Amino acid sequence: MKKALITGITGQDGSYLAELLLSKGYQVYGMVRRSSTENFERIEHLRDKIELRQADLLDQLSIINLIKENRPDEIYNLAAQSFVPTSWEQPLLTAEFTALGVCRLLEAIRLVNPAIKFYQASSSEMFGKVKEVPQNEITPFHPRSPYGVSKVYGHFLTINYRESYGLFACSGILFNHESPRRGLEFISRKITNGAARIKLGLDKELRLGNLDAERDWGYAGDYVEAIWLMLQQEDPDDYVVATGVKHSVRDLAKLAFAHLGLNYQDFVVIDKSLLRPAEVDHLLGDATKARTQLGWKPKVSFEELIRLMVEADLESVKRQIAQR
Repeated sequence: MKKALITGITGQDGSYLAELLLSKGYQVYGMVRRSSTENFERIEHLRDKIELRQADLLDQLSIINLIKENRPDEIYNLAAQSFVPTSWEQPLLTAEFTALGVCRLLEAIRLVNPAIKFYQASSSEMFGKVKEVPQNEITPFHPRSPYGVSKVYGHFLTINYRESYGLFACSGILFNHESPRRGLEFISRKITNGAARIKLGLDKELRLGNLDAERDWGYAGDYVEAIWLMLQQEDPDDYVVATGVKHSVRDLAKLAFAHLGLNYQDFVVIDKSLLRPAEVDHLLGDATKARTQLGWKPKVSFEELIRLMVEADLESVKRQIAQR
């Protein structure tokens, strides 16, 4: 039985990846912080099937001990301070978790067992002020947030440890991927949840920032399959994971509200305080390499994804109302 360690297991991607690995017969360990205030809701249905272990990306020794004690074959680093707006408010903490946390993991692998296969969650935010459209594995990076800068550090460090120490270390440059398990602070979930609350009479408006920003949105449940496939190859490499189709925030809002029989223009209010200090305008991924080398392709369309999220939020809000 293979053993896998997932950092960030309580997050959206961590929960879907844990499900996938369990379905493939893995023994799954999840790393959580000692004084964690994490919400375990996303993995509650898996608690009797996975093993949670305490360690911290800020504490090198705890990571070394975690790897020594549990001896994983694969480590998936999904943990980060991942909300872009917060990275401007807490740039140092973002760097500690999202950048230096990668260094601590790679060092621990090098010291304890260099045979461990490592996955680093890179991000399309690294492209930032894009040099070309679409973006692929060799498109230059120009990050536009402390989060994006931290992800670039982790990405290149993963490559450096692969080339310097021969580690099986891969980076997945994942474009935006969503699901009903996405945090409420993220724009996709903010819109689908906001539309549901307006439909059920709890809110009268939804305040948003830049409606013209374009993203390549996919389904998180599809993307974790690409993550797993990267560590099953003969040689480690880096891959863009994306749908190859872009939509604006306006498109997302229009679709979400329309699914509930509403016109987004009647409820969406532009709030300039929600604009980023430096905007990322056009992210569109070219996942040709993932399709050809991994045999991966997305299954859930953008339209299906948003309908799935709206329906889930509608049911969630109804439950909240019933519990009052």
